[in-house]
Amino acid sequence: MRKDSVRVKKVDSVHGIMPFLMKKRTEAEVYYVEKVDVTNLLKYLEKINKGKEKHEKATLFHAIITALAKTIYNRPLLNRYISGQRYYDRKNILFGFVAKNKLEDNAEERLIILDIKNEMNLNSISNKILEIVSKTRKDNSNGMNDILGIVTKFPRWLLNFVMSLVRWLDYHGILPSFLSDGDINFTTVMLSNLGSVKANCCYHHLNNYGTNSIVATVGVMHEEDGKTFVDIGFTLDERIADGIYFAKSIKMLSHILQNPEMLEEEVSVKIEL
Repeated sequence: MRKDSVRVKKVDSVHGIMPFLMKKRTEAEVYYVEKVDVTNLLKYLEKINKGKEKHEKATLFHAIITALAKTIYNRPLLNRYISGQRYYDRKNILFGFVAKNKLEDNAEERLIILDIKNEMNLNSISNKILEIVSKTRKDNSNGMNDILGIVTKFPRWLLNFVMSLVRWLDYHGILPSFLSDGDINFTTVMLSNLGSVKANCCYHHLNNYGTNSIVATVGVMHEEDGKTFVDIGFTLDERIADGIYFAKSIKMLSHILQNPEMLEEEVSVKIEL
């Protein structure tokens, strides 16, 4: 029994054999890029941000996280993962990303974990992200960063032994919480906001360590025929669902972002397309 999830005991035979045919996530990756029209979304953000200070404003990145959360609540297989060759449904929707203290090459990176509750919406999610990022940068640390700072000072032989033990504990579902709770490898979606550094989305591999089944990269906004678009790249573990399920999920995400008033609703509100 894993602390963060419930084991899925009934899956069809095709999915049941997949963790044995493709034991690693990196053997089961599919990659897809969705070009989303965010013209209406930018107008909406401008409206709700009117009169706010810069550090209080909801951003495109916050809106994408909210839309992803709404999609996952409506498409729960996206919150599934495989560990120890078994399927699990995660109890919470978790997002993980990296925040730099400054947009400089040598700036330190901080791991950020966002736990989405079903009553949250764009406003509360945006405020929560701003609060967590501000606190992490102010404290100049968080739990996982502190742990990594210690273990990376170990000699190579000891670090290899420790990591082998950690992987064994994770495989058997008995990894201590202090090693997983602050680690973005144990989140529903791992995000990278490349648009913040004026770069386009890219392919980003999954990791064989942890429980993360989805990586998303957000690209820079660009203009086409008077409209504004952003590309979002997704890398998915194909073992958790089929292609049709993924395609319908991405269609839902795009629909939400093109109808930004939906972001005002609680993320758990059911969506019919």
